[in-house]
Amino acid sequence: MEVMEKQTRRGGRGARRTLRDTHDIAMLPGLENTLPLTEPMDEEQVGRIDDASMAILEEVGVDFRDEIALQQWKDAGAKVDGQRVYLDREMVRELISTIPSTFTYHARDPKKNVKLGGNQSIFVPMTGAPFLRDLEDVRRWPTLDDLAMFHKLAHMLPAIHSSAHHIVEPMDHPVPHRHLRITYSSMKHSDKTFMGMTTSGRNGEDVMDMCAILFGEEYLETHPVVTGNINGNSPLVWDETMLGACRAFNKRNQPVLCSPFVLGGANTPASTAAAVAQLNAEALSALAYTQVVRKGCPAIYGHYLSTVSMKSGAPMAGTPEISLMNYMIGQMARFYNVPWRTSNTLGGAKTFDAQAGYESATTLSSVIHAGANYIWHSAGWNEAGMHCSTAKFVVDAEQCAMAYRMAEGVKWGDFDEALVAIRDVGPGGHYLGHPHTYENFESAFFMPELFDNNSIEQWQADGSKEITERALEYAKKLLESYEEPKLDKARDEELLAYIAKREEQIPDNGGLNEEH
Repeated sequence: MEVMEKQTRRGGRGARRTLRDTHDIAMLPGLENTLPLTEPMDEEQVGRIDDASMAILEEVGVDFRDEIALQQWKDAGAKVDGQRVYLDREMVRELISTIPSTFTYHARDPKKNVKLGGNQSIFVPMTGAPFLRDLEDVRRWPTLDDLAMFHKLAHMLPAIHSSAHHIVEPMDHPVPHRHLRITYSSMKHSDKTFMGMTTSGRNGEDVMDMCAILFGEEYLETHPVVTGNINGNSPLVWDETMLGACRAFNKRNQPVLCSPFVLGGANTPASTAAAVAQLNAEALSALAYTQVVRKGCPAIYGHYLSTVSMKSGAPMAGTPEISLMNYMIGQMARFYNVPWRTSNTLGGAKTFDAQAGYESATTLSSVIHAGANYIWHSAGWNEAGMHCSTAKFVVDAEQCAMAYRMAEGVKWGDFDEALVAIRDVGPGGHYLGHPHTYENFESAFFMPELFDNNSIEQWQADGSKEITERALEYAKKLLESYEEPKLDKARDEELLAYIAKREEQIPDNGGLNEEH
């Protein structure tokens, strides 16, 4: 009896089953966006951006600060002058034409495979935060356990399609070894697709080796299972670290996001259209390079978008120009027939306040209407990416579920039955007791769990809890009910052995002397 009481107090299997019964944690399929796209440019303006970008590549050039990449460009027939590469537009068009327009990510659980490209999209959590706001809303340094917590939440939130990678930086683990532990956490705590660290070429190879252990070396040759990200140094520079990581992924036929890092007005012209022309040139140069490394390898047109306050120099989120640039970049990616990545639910607010909500909602709406495919930073981002908020993480995920429902479009399946209900009820009646309402009330309208729509009297009786408190309580309940999707024992042991071996091999300087 005493043992049973302890299990009840702690939660246990019964409590987990109860939560699963009352909160659907099954992952939504990849989003098939049916909404009309917002396209502010006409055909002539798309052509102007394309022509301007190609002229930049031909006449200004792009710096590839990496000896291997420079030799590869020479071998491909490009003009190379020092570190500067000049790319002929016909060469660029020919190279990017071999990028698949759509492909499928293969997850550890095949039921969680997701398609990408065309009108197929996925939501991916934020990454890279050096701080978090934890389950008590305290801002502090993250640990490996905090990273695991976010991977668990990502696993359980239906609209999130990936566990990402370093959602927060595990500051309690040595920098040279972090990529190994981050990758293992992504694999261990979720069976959704994930991201791989690209902090160096050698680190990228470690990620690929771990993916080969998890999925099999031959499997990687024909199945995208992980995503890398390479950030450009705008304006018009790709460095050795990013290019080495790019090669590590592309050689194994795994996609990377080719992402110029745009701070509008600081590292681009203070002009929306000209900033897009520069960004487009940068993205095209990296997309073309992926095909120099391996023809036919999947790749994703990427970017990180922010505009800079001319008052303080600080990056801003949720501005009109960011939305406009997302719409324009969507048009350009479709013009080149390649999948594209954007950033979602970005916020500059320091807490999960109204500013954070407005900024995030503005961006979420624009990326959905822009037709983005790989929708990154979809949960938790705040303070210009300096911290991941646990409360915002779960609310953002519910917002993504709401956007998902909107992007599915109008459902017509019960239209005729609902028209019959109008005749049954007639003038002055109500539908609350009608059979059609009973049959459809759960699916007819999205009902947020984390927003309070009760009367003020009921809200006060429930403790006058605001959104942050409600969200943190919800996150705690989710974590109490979490059940680990167990790795195959042999593969798990092989992964841990690989990590142990590499941690012994990687020198204290972080592996900077290792071959790329």
